[in-house]
Amino acid sequence: MSQNPNSLHQIEGLLYSNGKPVSVTLQDGLIVDVKRISVLPDKSRNVFIAPGLIDNQVNGFNGISFWHEEGKGVIDKTGIFIATKALWQSGVTTYLPTLITAGHPSLIRNFTAWARVQHDAAFLGSVAGFHLEGPYISPVAGYRGAHSEKYIRDPDWNEFMELYQASGNSILTVTVAPEIPGGLEFIKKCQEKGIIVALGHHNASAGIIDQAVEMGARICTHLGNGLANTINRHVNPLWPQLANDKLMISIICDGFHLLPEEIRVFYKVKGADKIILTSDVTMFAGMPPGIYKNEADEDIELAPDGLLHYPAQGVLYGSACPLNTGLGHIMKVTGCPLSEAIQMASTNPARLLRLEDRGEIEPGKRADLILFTIEAGRIIIQQTIVAGKTVYLKRACNQSQVTSHQSPL
Repeated sequence: MSQNPNSLHQIEGLLYSNGKPVSVTLQDGLIVDVKRISVLPDKSRNVFIAPGLIDNQVNGFNGISFWHEEGKGVIDKTGIFIATKALWQSGVTTYLPTLITAGHPSLIRNFTAWARVQHDAAFLGSVAGFHLEGPYISPVAGYRGAHSEKYIRDPDWNEFMELYQASGNSILTVTVAPEIPGGLEFIKKCQEKGIIVALGHHNASAGIIDQAVEMGARICTHLGNGLANTINRHVNPLWPQLANDKLMISIICDGFHLLPEEIRVFYKVKGADKIILTSDVTMFAGMPPGIYKNEADEDIELAPDGLLHYPAQGVLYGSACPLNTGLGHIMKVTGCPLSEAIQMASTNPARLLRLEDRGEIEPGKRADLILFTIEAGRIIIQQTIVAGKTVYLKRACNQSQVTSHQSPL
């Protein structure tokens, strides 16, 4: 296909929603037409076309951390471009860099650095905004997960507004524990400001969860994780979040965070309309197995099978598997069709985050597209297009390349 996003050109393949051959016409970075065709050329016969994946929880990628402790540098354009290219290769065309629990000066410094480069032309609009996961979460072991207890604190609206302003008013979603002092009031203020509130890393009762939803909470962050290993079989935060029909859930389908039967139950209860697939990937995604150091100079183990482990606390340390892994895994364990898997990994997050220009293949939407094959239950990305530009193309010899959008650095 032409590498000029301003020219009129077509891509062909099997439409993800029904498996029928289509030709999608692109111009000026947008989709301008979607047309059924009778037959595909041989090279496209087994290739599907879908909207690019949207990941609402990315802590880093390909050796690049999206936040840094004081005295350990700061995120910059070069690092972001390295990570973004690797995300494009995995089919992610839009993502939310996620900053986790840390001291206030550290969060200010990191959000300020991100705000300087978020809208740089090099990223083609892939950085839609930010996800703040903490510091307003439960300090209790298990529920806090790998978050540092010493930085966990109760919500402070003035403090949060400083973070929001440092981000260039681009914090799109924040994960909160509703049961902590001031949690419900904080949720209400976020809702009034149009910020999506997610419930996560918490031990709230059914009553508090229902109150949080009435205050404006919309989704649960990685349901089934950020939860103590031992809980009461009846009274725990899992059941009321599943039972509340107004709550969406995000789930990590990397094969480690949730058992197949958990995923099947979540899918049966919530349905494809109320699930978002997320990765929760860290800087260790795309790295070879080994022992690494996190920002706090603690050991993190990446096992050969892809499991990312935090030995000091005996918990998972986020994920090392990109979103296309979860796409194949949820289809395998639930039997859901490709159309629903793409809905959960693209359309649903776009709608939740009010990214109305992406997440679907329709005229007028951004030309953020992926072409892929399904091989032994795995989603193999063949080509990624962002804003009409081919940013990744898989070679026939199994070597990959970024074709049309090279680093401007």
